[in-house]
Amino acid sequence: MTEVIYIDGSGLRLGRAASKIAKHLMAGDKVVVVNVDKVAVSGDRDSVMSKYERWMAIRTLKNPEEVGMKQHRSPDRLFHSAVKNMLPKTPSGKAALKRLKVFIGTPGEFANAQFKTIDEAHVRNLRGPYMELGEVSKSLGWSVQ
Repeated sequence: MTEVIYIDGSGLRLGRAASKIAKHLMAGDKVVVVNVDKVAVSGDRDSVMSKYERWMAIRTLKNPEEVGMKQHRSPDRLFHSAVKNMLPKTPSGKAALKRLKVFIGTPGEFANAQFKTIDEAHVRNLRGPYMELGEVSKSLGWSVQ
């Protein structure tokens, strides 16, 4: 039977949290992640922003003049794509991705849920600098609505 796992993303590292969530999804669980704008991306500001800006600059080779933004800039979509990249590119991986729900902040419908955290992915185990995913998104041009 599928279990619904509620995870609070505050203070979690992006890559570690994405890999652990991908394992839960492949096991058949449904996962709801809230507060993804407070997920930590490790590295100093310059290195993190240069990597994300390089990734955002990827365009198509067919007609580069007529294309717009190809990558999402909001924190929930960045987190969603990180989990997507941790899943296998098979029909079972695509079905697992459909069981993932990601939210900025905490919606009212999940106010009474018991949130878990991933201890292995917590930022207190990180030695170096980091920045939050919401800050990365704002630097990339995401406008809060």
